[in-house]
Amino acid sequence: MAVWALGLNHTTAPLDLRGRFAFAVDQMGGALSTLRSTLSGENEATILSTCNRTEVYCSGQEGQISQTLSWLADQGQVSSDALKRHTYQLQDQDVTRHAFRVASGLDSMVLGEPQILGQMKDAVRIASTSGALGTTLNQLFQRSFSVAKEVRSTTEIGAHSISMAAAAVRLASQLFEDFSQTRVLFVGAGEMIELCANHFRSKKPFSITIANRTMSNGSRLAQEMDGEVMQLSELPDRLHEFDIVVSCTASTLPLIGLGAVDRAIKRRKKKPMFMLDLAVPRDIELEVKNLNDIYLYTVDDLSSVVQTGQANRQAAVCQAETIIETGVQNFHRWMEQRNSVPLIRQLHTKTDAWREAEILKAKKMFAKGESIDCVLDVFSRSLVKKMMHGTMTELHAAKSQDLDQMHDAIEKLFLNR
Repeated sequence: MAVWALGLNHTTAPLDLRGRFAFAVDQMGGALSTLRSTLSGENEATILSTCNRTEVYCSGQEGQISQTLSWLADQGQVSSDALKRHTYQLQDQDVTRHAFRVASGLDSMVLGEPQILGQMKDAVRIASTSGALGTTLNQLFQRSFSVAKEVRSTTEIGAHSISMAAAAVRLASQLFEDFSQTRVLFVGAGEMIELCANHFRSKKPFSITIANRTMSNGSRLAQEMDGEVMQLSELPDRLHEFDIVVSCTASTLPLIGLGAVDRAIKRRKKKPMFMLDLAVPRDIELEVKNLNDIYLYTVDDLSSVVQTGQANRQAAVCQAETIIETGVQNFHRWMEQRNSVPLIRQLHTKTDAWREAEILKAKKMFAKGESIDCVLDVFSRSLVKKMMHGTMTELHAAKSQDLDQMHDAIEKLFLNR
């Protein structure tokens, strides 16, 4: 059984390219179906899609990386050659090691961040619900979750780290030293926005507003933040009211355009505005960055901020890598043992047939009045003879150059040497 994966992340591909390969939750089932139909033979697949990465994990009788790459390139409407330059392609133990490192937070922009583990569990749940997850990938991911748990409980991989949400606040504080007079707008109501809202709320801004397409979700978060809620349709008319705008939605097209921001900054009479776009694809048009008095940052711009304390975590990284390597070896030992399963089943079937045949003969002997000692003697001798027949035949027919190897095998199997 082969396992392979390919992906692109914040270290290999720019944001706009990653945006082409972002899969929304409601797209996953269909994407997995088309991917599996593209691959030959029985196969399994899982897609992990976050703001920092898109990764495709597959398993089948043989590796099919080139077919997987072609499928992914079609999804993003780019050529396979163009995509290949920004992807990492992994097979066998490299796939396992990568999955374990991702789950443990070692491959994240924020070293040790826990959010990716939840995103991986969501990806596995979707693949399972879609019927795309089989024994091999399920075992791979379940073991990755166990390894991640061990890494987090026995090392300090998460210590001293700065979350994306905390980094957002730190970045905004470079423009606004005093948050008490700032009005903050959050566009979206998902997990990342909720994390950011909690961090900004701790700085006691003048007001917090949630703009969301679904008013019920927006109202819930606004209530938790002691803020207000507004419709997304109100954004163009009210954008000028806010000093800080943080956006992270699943929209496939920008929600905040150049024209709307240009009008807003003019109404603010050149008062600066901090804008943070955490969405992939973008929520805010890139050209907004060229406007005067607008300070627009993306998820990639946070990388330098979140690396604070990196040196303090290197010892924990070494410990984590040791745990991961042990997990990798254990998983592939399990994979190798799985390859013997068909042979083991055949052996059980054959020996059961011998046993049943000898039991039938023994019953006939009992019916004829034979003593129990006689029946057991015949039964045991006949069964042993059947079991040893193949080995003895091969031993007598073996060529001289094969005898030493055969002797070793027989000693291990029958003499416990």
